[in-house]
Amino acid sequence: MYFFDESGFSQKSALPYVWSPSGQSVEIPARSHSQRLNVLGFLNKGGSLFYQATTDSVTTDVVIEAFEQFIARKDPETFIIIFLDNASMHRSLAFKQRCYEWMNHRVHIVYLSSYSPELNVIEQLWRKVKYEWLPLSAWLSFSNLCESVYEILDGYGEKYRINFV
Repeated sequence: MYFFDESGFSQKSALPYVWSPSGQSVEIPARSHSQRLNVLGFLNKGGSLFYQATTDSVTTDVVIEAFEQFIARKDPETFIIIFLDNASMHRSLAFKQRCYEWMNHRVHIVYLSSYSPELNVIEQLWRKVKYEWLPLSAWLSFSNLCESVYEILDGYGEKYRINFV
C-alpha cells in the first residue's frame, strides 16, 4: 500500500512561529513572490518513499508522469494499491483512463473520502518536512529551500523517519 499526494514548497510560506535562543532574534526577509518547488510523492508505512520534484505547475500530465515513473520502478510481480485524494487532476478523464491501464501492471487506485487528509499518510510527511525538519536556513533562498527539501526526502527512512503507529 502506498499513499500519493503533492505538496508545494516556497519561500512565501508563512512560518507560524520560530524558536530562537534567548536574546538572539532571527530574521527572515518577507517575500511576496517566490518560485515554488512542487513535490509528488508515494509513501508506504514501511518507510519507502518515491518522489519527483518540479518547478512546473502540477497538472494531470505531471501526475500521470509521476505514476508512470513509479510503476516503471516497481517489481512487475508486486501488486500495489495507491491511495490518493480527490484533487481535480486525480479525477480527470485522462487520469481515470490511465488507471485502467495501470491495472495491467498490478496497480490499483483507491480514492480516499473527500475532505479527509488525515487518512492520507503522506500528509504526515509533508507536515514533518515543512514544520519540523526544514532548517531555518532553508528559507534564506530558493536554492537553499530546494537543497534542504531534497536532503530530507533523500534521507527519508534513514536520517528522517515517521513512526506510524
